[in-house]
Amino acid sequence: MSARPRILVVDDDEGIRTVFKLNLKKQGYSVDTAENGGEALEKLGLRYFNISLIDIKLPDIEGTELLKTMNEMYPNMVKIIVTGNPSMDNAIKALNNGADGFLIKPVKIEELIDSIELHLEKQRKKKELNERNVSEQIENKAREMESMLKFHRPL
Repeated sequence: MSARPRILVVDDDEGIRTVFKLNLKKQGYSVDTAENGGEALEKLGLRYFNISLIDIKLPDIEGTELLKTMNEMYPNMVKIIVTGNPSMDNAIKALNNGADGFLIKPVKIEELIDSIELHLEKQRKKKELNERNVSEQIENKAREMESMLKFHRPL
């Protein structure tokens, strides 16, 4: 059985962190929270998370800047911006900095779960494709080396 997907909720609003955590745990996810960007980066350094839900307004850093850092450090992690301040500027910044999704507060729990499930499925398929490609490359390299050995054997 595979490990439960891990989700990091980054939001300065304790109520939102609590509601997201309780509801996501009910769905079988392993959930951790961070109230600011520094704490989020600290937790990301300690363990792998499949998904990070990032508030756009944090006390120590803009969510879009944290997103940019996360995207550079953890490109395979799904990053979803959650904002109560939807604007075209925020959406563009989020997409330019590598957001995989954009949710507007107040977020309906069903919408949050649907988004997470969709992104986890995409992540799983991408991982399977990458693993298959690596396996095929190894097999091709082994055949290539085998072929080279046939032609370069000492007499």
